[in-house]
Formats: sequence, C-alpha cells, structure tokens
Amino acid sequence: MITLTTRPLLEVADILRAYGEAYCADHSVSAPQAAVLRRLASCRTAALGGHRDTCDHCGYTRVSYNSCRDRHCPKCQARKRAEWLDARLERLLPVEYFHVVFTVPADLHPLMLHHPKRLYDLLFRAASQSLLTLAADPKRLGAQIGVTAILHTWGQNLSFHPHLHCVVTGGGLSQDGSRWLATRPGYLFPVKVVGRLFRGKFLAGLREAYQAGQLSLGGSVAALAEPAVFRRWLDGLYRHNWVVYAKRPFDASS
Repeated sequence: MITLTTRPLLEVADILRAYGEAYCADHSVSAPQAAVLRRLASCRTAALGGHRDTCDHCGYTRVSYNSCRDRHCPKCQARKRAEWLDARLERLLPVEYFHVVFTVPADLHPLMLHHPKRLYDLLFRAASQSLLTLAADPKRLGAQIGVTAILHTWGQNLSFHPHLHCVVTGGGLSQDGSRWLATRPGYLFPVKVVGRLFRGKFLAGLREAYQAGQLSLGGSVAALAEPAVFRRWLDGLYRHNWVVYAKRPFDASS
C-alpha cells in the first residue's frame, strides 16, 4: 500500500532556492546539471504556472502550481518511488535476506564521470556476477540466488561516490530447480572473497573496453590514453582492497 508523507519542514527545493546560485558560482556545474537545479527549484511554484482543479459534485475549486516532472525531483518522483518499493516488497520470499554493498576506489571516479553509462553497466555486471558465481559454487551453496541491485552515485556528504546496494536472498534454488538451499543463518559469503572477485571482474571488463577503443579519454583522464600509463594505473587498482560489506537489510520487526 502506497503511503506518502506530508510536506517536510525543509525540502531540497528550499535549499536550492537559498543556496543554489552561490553553489553554481563557486563550483563547476554542467549545463544539464544546471537545468536540473533550475527545474527542482521552480517545481510547484508560480514560475511553472498553475492549474485549477474543480470537483464535479460540489464545485469546490483548488488552484495548484505545476510540477517540474524532472526524474531527479524528490517531489515529482515520490509516488513512483513508493510504487516501486511496494512492488519490491510484494516479491519478498519468506527467507533471510542480506544487504551487500559494492564500492569502487576513488581512483576510478574521474573515469566513471567521463563514461557513466558504460562503467555503471560494468559495475552492475561485475557485482551481480560475483554474487551469482559464488552462490553457484557447490563448495559454498550450489544454488541460484536472487539479487536486486540499486545504484547510488553519491555519499552521505553528497559527494560523488558511486556504489551499488544489493538485496540478496539467503539461499537459492538448487541447480536442477527441485529444492531450496538456504545459507547458514546470518552468513552469506566471506566479504573479502566477494571483494577480490568483484575487483577482478570489474577490471577485466575495464581492460576489455579500453583495448576495444570504447573509452574516449580526454580532460582529467587524458593521460590514460597512453597504454603504458593505463597499464600502470590498472595495476594500482588491482593492488587496492575493494570495499564490499554485508548486513541485514530489513528490520526483523517489520
């Protein structure tokens, strides 16, 4: 059931109207980003005009300001977000779940800003394949698990910090599909093993994209166009410990 909360005391739009202009003056903001900030700041204000809603029975009339309908707007997307969450909750199985988070080293951030679609796709693929590969290993679980993955591109301080949140079933179907194989209570996989596998799959995909000429390298990553520089940079990423952690995703009382 969809539940929409009442208007909070402070909204993102309030912050943008108060500080957005000063922020854009002090920081590098792209044209598309500036357009989003303008739309969010003007959402449901006189700047976008309004419309009149009238009851067919009693004649009561209410005038409302128009919405910006931007996909980044927390007001315009509140109902869609609630509908999406309800749809996910309907799919929950009566089993234990785990919340697994995959992050990438900061050294990758400039390249991900240059190629968000390609590298976000790679992030999804490397993370999901890591979980599915470990789960399918007969020495660990020998089953096909379920994974729902959600991309976040910012951290708690709103800085650029791409990472993937995965909700993972604590078990899965056996390879022949005949029975359910559960993980040990409170335990999915060793996170260090998941991290190493994730690192290997992501960097293998990155090397493949580079060798296929699928990465245009300019601006802050122009130096990587030189193969020897890219090779040294990639070697450094292999030496990083890539952070993966797991915890319980749901309140047991809910």
